[in-house]
Amino acid sequence: MNSGETNSALPKSYSAAEVAEALDCSEWWVKEQARRRRIPFLRSGSGYRFTRSHVEEIFQILEERPDPVNMPESSAASTPRRTFAPFDVPAVQLRARRPRRARNAV
Repeated sequence: MNSGETNSALPKSYSAAEVAEALDCSEWWVKEQARRRRIPFLRSGSGYRFTRSHVEEIFQILEERPDPVNMPESSAASTPRRTFAPFDVPAVQLRARRPRRARNAV
């Protein structure tokens, strides 16, 4: 193989900076996600490298889908509604504590 010739059988790898540019985020964020093993990567020496399939998988991991439009009302509520106490219940009166230095001075 000549020095100017590249092996087309090997997949092209991308740097963290290139992936960050594609994701429109910082290079630090991409490296941090790889370090915490949240996104797929290759370790090349001391750096992180990403293949095309890695980048596609990262896009899938970060993808968010909208909620279905015609979802029934009963299952659409993800959190139960709060119930408030009736107004006829008396409110508890709060009292401030004395400051610590005033308590220690006595």
